[in-house]
Amino acid sequence: MTSIAEKVRDTLVTAGSTFREDKKQIYREAIKKETNENAKWVLESILENAIVAEKNKSPLCDDTGIPHLMLEVGENRILTGSILEAIHEGVKKGLSMLPGRPMSILGNEEQRIDQSGGLDPDPASVPAAPLLVKLVNDDILRLHILLLGGGPAIRGKTYRIYHQHSIGAVQDEIVSWAQEGVKMLGCSPCTLAIGIGRSHFEATSLMIEAQIYGKYNVQSKLEKQITKRVNEYELGAIGLGGNTSVLATFMRVGPQRASGVRIVSVCPCCCVEPRVASIDL
Repeated sequence: MTSIAEKVRDTLVTAGSTFREDKKQIYREAIKKETNENAKWVLESILENAIVAEKNKSPLCDDTGIPHLMLEVGENRILTGSILEAIHEGVKKGLSMLPGRPMSILGNEEQRIDQSGGLDPDPASVPAAPLLVKLVNDDILRLHILLLGGGPAIRGKTYRIYHQHSIGAVQDEIVSWAQEGVKMLGCSPCTLAIGIGRSHFEATSLMIEAQIYGKYNVQSKLEKQITKRVNEYELGAIGLGGNTSVLATFMRVGPQRASGVRIVSVCPCCCVEPRVASIDL
């Protein structure tokens, strides 16, 4: 029987080396519609790279990302410390197998902040981000592994938007943030991940959920509108111009408080993200 650690290991490698089928299809559609020949070549190269990476189980990108984990727990399932220990052991094994890029900074708090403590050469030493746990109605214990690179984190934004009792006002601000982020990111086309919540933590958590649950072939009216508006700037693949700056928008809207603001988290995921895979434990 395959152990939990082994399942997690293989799932992390899949997340880091594989485009889902809906993502492959959205790239094929973008290639067909692209009129800028240079941008079209970029799109074709990204898809070709993904197919080779999947075949070889090699990283989609040199920036292999920080593991972000979310557990869906059914009401009849038991989550124990030993299960969590096995999950983190599987993450380490997966980072060694992929392999992940060594990104763990050594030293005390000050040395980790100013990066003076040196770099740990072991990719397995990269710790996962804090675990998210979500209670669900299904009788499952399901782990989602999301690998997040540095570029999208640098160009993302989590802040307040005055809603003015208008979805249009919120959308305008999101489009403005996204346009700036996509322009600065470089490694486009992007997938926009958006979370709207009551606090910075909740908005960011919803942004993570958007990447986990988002589907390229299932888009809401609002998601389509945001994608269309950002693409109208014609930034294009890696800034070369063209029809496709954004492949799709994934949005999650949580509970809201009676307030004049909405806390919004926007992440311009790069051309290989979201890198996500899931496993039932």
